[in-house]
Amino acid sequence: MAYSSAPSSSSSSSGLSSTTRVMNELSNYRKEPNPALESLGPVSEDDLFHWNAVLKGPEGTPYEGGRWKIDIRIPENYPHKAPEMKFLTSICHPNIHLKTGEICLDLLKHNWSAACSISMTLTSVQQLLTSPEEDSPLNVDAALVIRAGDKVGYESLVRVWSLLHAGKPPTLG
Repeated sequence: MAYSSAPSSSSSSSGLSSTTRVMNELSNYRKEPNPALESLGPVSEDDLFHWNAVLKGPEGTPYEGGRWKIDIRIPENYPHKAPEMKFLTSICHPNIHLKTGEICLDLLKHNWSAACSISMTLTSVQQLLTSPEEDSPLNVDAALVIRAGDKVGYESLVRVWSLLHAGKPPTLG
């Protein structure tokens, strides 16, 4: 494979260590795929620092059966700085912006650690789907349904949105 190295300074030691780290994570994922993901890897062989993932909806949730594409931009100083992730497939969730796909997750903002991997971070994104935080919403409408105590309404909204946008098969209940 002919991957390019770091985005702008491939000769820097930081760029080389970032490239090595990203290559190791890709190799580890290929050896042991993450059950939360349908796929993970670079968008093209020309840019090792731009990945896509397809996240599976967690079992036992209204997201179950859905598949969401996530755009991942890996910074040059990775793993010391968190990757930028956003949903490309529209999703209904209080902590995910309906139009931009921005994800409100502390791990991607203030609680990032160089010990985290891209795959592990995507597992955290999947876990966010099971535990919406209505107190820090990016999708105020979804948060308001939860705050009103309408669990049936929220789950119905999620199921319909998942069916329309994420290929989720229809279910009753």
